[in-house]
Amino acid sequence: MAAVKAQAAGRPEAHGVVIRFAGDSGDGMQLTGGQFTEATAMHGNDLATFPDFPAEIRAPTGTTFGVSAFQINFASYEVSTAGDELDVLVAMNPAALKTNLNDLRSNGLLILDSGAFTGRNLKKAGYGASPIEDGSLSGYQCLEIDVHKHVLDAVAAFDLGHKNALRCKNMWVLGLLMWLYGRDRAPTIEGLEEKFASRATIRDANIAALNAGHAFGETAELPPAFPAVEVPPASTAPGLYRNVTGTEAMAWGIAAAGQLSGLKTVFASYPITPASALLHALAGMKQFDVVTFQAEDEIAAAGAALGASYAGSLGVTSSAGPGISLKAETISLACSVELPLLIVNTQRGGPSTGLPTKTEQSDLYQAVFGRHADTPLVVLAPCTPSDCFDAAIEAARIATRYMTPVMVLSDGYLANAAEPWQIPSIADYDGFKVTFHAERDGFHPSLRDEETLARVWVKPGTDGLEHRIGGIEKSYDTGDISYEPANHQRMTDVRAEKIERVRQVIPPLDVALGEKQGCLAVLGWGSTFGAIHQAVKRARDDGQSVSHIHLRHLWPLPGNLGELLRGFEHVLIPEMNKGQLLRLIRSEYLIDAKGLNKVAGQPFKIVEIECGIRDALANARGDNE
Repeated sequence: MAAVKAQAAGRPEAHGVVIRFAGDSGDGMQLTGGQFTEATAMHGNDLATFPDFPAEIRAPTGTTFGVSAFQINFASYEVSTAGDELDVLVAMNPAALKTNLNDLRSNGLLILDSGAFTGRNLKKAGYGASPIEDGSLSGYQCLEIDVHKHVLDAVAAFDLGHKNALRCKNMWVLGLLMWLYGRDRAPTIEGLEEKFASRATIRDANIAALNAGHAFGETAELPPAFPAVEVPPASTAPGLYRNVTGTEAMAWGIAAAGQLSGLKTVFASYPITPASALLHALAGMKQFDVVTFQAEDEIAAAGAALGASYAGSLGVTSSAGPGISLKAETISLACSVELPLLIVNTQRGGPSTGLPTKTEQSDLYQAVFGRHADTPLVVLAPCTPSDCFDAAIEAARIATRYMTPVMVLSDGYLANAAEPWQIPSIADYDGFKVTFHAERDGFHPSLRDEETLARVWVKPGTDGLEHRIGGIEKSYDTGDISYEPANHQRMTDVRAEKIERVRQVIPPLDVALGEKQGCLAVLGWGSTFGAIHQAVKRARDDGQSVSHIHLRHLWPLPGNLGELLRGFEHVLIPEMNKGQLLRLIRSEYLIDAKGLNKVAGQPFKIVEIECGIRDALANARGDNE
């Protein structure tokens, strides 16, 4: 474990630990990780998590295809990623060991459920011999526990039957890990009592397994290589905190945007991984005047959301890349009729079905350019799970002020990852109450605000303001259908100019870390923030001239971005794609930026960006010579 030191009394202290729980998709690893995360947050540690699960609804038991994992990095200092190397790997079967062992650091703690290492399971995982017996685990501190046997003994009194009894093994392992790291079991027990209030036997069996795992740690007299350690609380600003995933923060941000704008929020969506959870979250927010609608397909969902905006609500739709493709025609219609529309794209590995449960940043081109004709819209990207809250509010503010669709680019990592969030006061946010046009004199649906170029928003059916809009080109002067060449030129230009004017409300971009001038700027967007920030921090600690710049506004780009980038001799752009922002920056500013690209379905590790920084600095020294 990182930076372990002996204390005068009690447990040795570890400043930070990275643990991964891994097992079959039916072993409850996500629940185990979630419960450990809750207990860790209650303990006061800073943390970041990374759930990683298979795309198959139920892959064959014991196969590598069905492995589900949950990683948590918790520390007494600021945490911004789920961690690089693992300090602890809990492997519930051979398949989990095989798919995750390479991420465990040398001499790291490996906890194995030896009861699952049967000949049949070893064969399913592709092992010719048991790794427990062939010496291949000699580089790790290996703790073999027959969890199967221990959990069956722990819940024998509840007469669950063999299969149902083994379903409690995740709670047994959770109890052991809670003992190892001094976590309080009380919140977990309270959660089990609430969840299984009507199923007393299941409730009591899971609590018994949890307590048995904890008692095993207390009484087993584990070897010195497996010490119970204490990770002290992190130093945080006072306030009310809770763990939040990107999906939860996005949902609350959308609901808050409705309250701040004074509009009913209508969220229309169609299930698709990893975006479906946003629909689930918003469905429970009726008290905030949020209406949810699960449509029959992606096209219908986009149409319903746009129809809601036409009727005077805040229309919102969401999907992942394949669904955004299907929504593209309706998004173009929203650009043409100039109505506010929020589109949340939770990016995943592509193309096509691709890697449904894995993360990627490869929809930037689609967001900025991916529609027919010249149909620019605003594109934003949150950088952390909690930042999804503010990004959603900002998207709604821009959409209603400029009467335009706004796309928010989240991704699978942001959506599922969790971190502590200091709950803000809604009073700290400026409202942007929408005023619908009500003046009859000289009305036509193409009247525009002189500053923003936004056209008027009129609720259909308002007496004396009946009007028609649609996808066929309209006259700039009257809003009637027009096929005049000069008018089409003018309308195309004014729609583009309207989006350009959004730059006026984008704050000047500043560095996230470092100086505003120097040798190397590392420019990122979206969920790469944490890995870039830590890599730049380490480089600066080594005395290197490196700064971190991070974009929220991807289109239009901040007005001072070109000037800021030209203050550096070199620019490095890490992305989870093949260089989409890189080409955008090169074309907009004629800057010879270099890319660092990863398309593996996994987020960047800090060390990967550190290596990229070292290579960029080495090349810079070569250039100077």
